[in-house]
Amino acid sequence: MKIGGFQKLSTVDYPGHLCCTIFLMGCNLRCKFCHNPRLVNMPDDHTENVTPEDIITFLEKRKGILEGVCISGGEPTVHKDLESFIRQIKVMGYKVKLDTNGTNPEVIKNLIDQGLINYVAVDIKATAEKYEEVAGCWVNTDNIKKTIEIVMNSKVDYEFRTTFLPDLDEKDINEIAKSLAGSKRYVVQQFRNNTTLSEEYISRKPYDPQYIRNVADSIKPLFASCEVRGIQ
Repeated sequence: MKIGGFQKLSTVDYPGHLCCTIFLMGCNLRCKFCHNPRLVNMPDDHTENVTPEDIITFLEKRKGILEGVCISGGEPTVHKDLESFIRQIKVMGYKVKLDTNGTNPEVIKNLIDQGLINYVAVDIKATAEKYEEVAGCWVNTDNIKKTIEIVMNSKVDYEFRTTFLPDLDEKDINEIAKSLAGSKRYVVQQFRNNTTLSEEYISRKPYDPQYIRNVADSIKPLFASCEVRGIQ
């Protein structure tokens, strides 16, 4: 497991909880809009400034101060030692939130069944028709559907979220929302073009904030909670 970043304190990454955030390197998608491009590839010569052991030591010292740990990426579920790492965290009494692209439903199901995660945030990149275009590679969308079903039928807290890219329009967001209807929480995120995996996206203009709010308002009845993030 290679760690590409470690934020010792966050008030926003785990809703309702004071947490630290761990960014794991490596991802099985190549989303052109990715705002953490350095985490996508896992170079052989990468030198870790922080190791899993360092984080466990840090968490031991923060018992009673921090409430949770957010594990993000990259894509955490591509790491075979993810489960054992989370077990060490859970033993210390922390709640664990997992950020995932939903492409590995069996990994997510196992973590839920083992009681190792308390919150799951699943990125829904696009409609089925546009998934490959947006993700930058072929994606088995059946696996995305399986993840959605697993998460919605679980007892863990969760959210689904979509970045409102220039490649998507109101019709796409509506289609995605309908496929998630009845879920607890759906988040529409503003696209950020300051740092992207593909240079062409740096020149792409984000949608007007009010337009995003209007689209989000139109789909609110489908969810227990629907919100917009990334807009100042």
